[in-house]
Amino acid sequence: MADLVDKLRERLKGKVLLVGLGNSMRGDDGSGPKIIEMLDGKVKADLLDAGEVPESYTGRILAAQADTILLIDAADFGAAPGDLAILEPEDLTGRAVSTHQIPLGLLIRYIKENSHADMFALGIQAAGTGLGESMSPAVARSVQKLAELLKEVLA
Repeated sequence: MADLVDKLRERLKGKVLLVGLGNSMRGDDGSGPKIIEMLDGKVKADLLDAGEVPESYTGRILAAQADTILLIDAADFGAAPGDLAILEPEDLTGRAVSTHQIPLGLLIRYIKENSHADMFALGIQAAGTGLGESMSPAVARSVQKLAELLKEVLA
């Protein structure tokens, strides 16, 4: 976790926009929006809950004119439930790691082509994303830890 803290401190520079992705009615998929909710009013960053249709928020994301954009999303990158990983745009090319209709890599490429921002994603390995499921204990613990970490980094 210390390595993740160092990487986030290094990357989250200038005007920061945190974008939570996911559907809170689909268990672990709600981790991105939950973190945005937990950070509301507690960090020096713009916050946006883009839900399960982040492509509908590209205008708002670009209008923020952020120096750094961090997407927070449940993902499947082959790790243990609740594990966290920084995912770069090149990590997402041609891979479906999120649960959204539009591939996350395509969304990131579009925003990067239309802004000057350093943009990356923070994936939380999901255990389950079925409709009506509750957030798994492992992901709930990671959401809590990540929210605390981001409060510290963006104080």
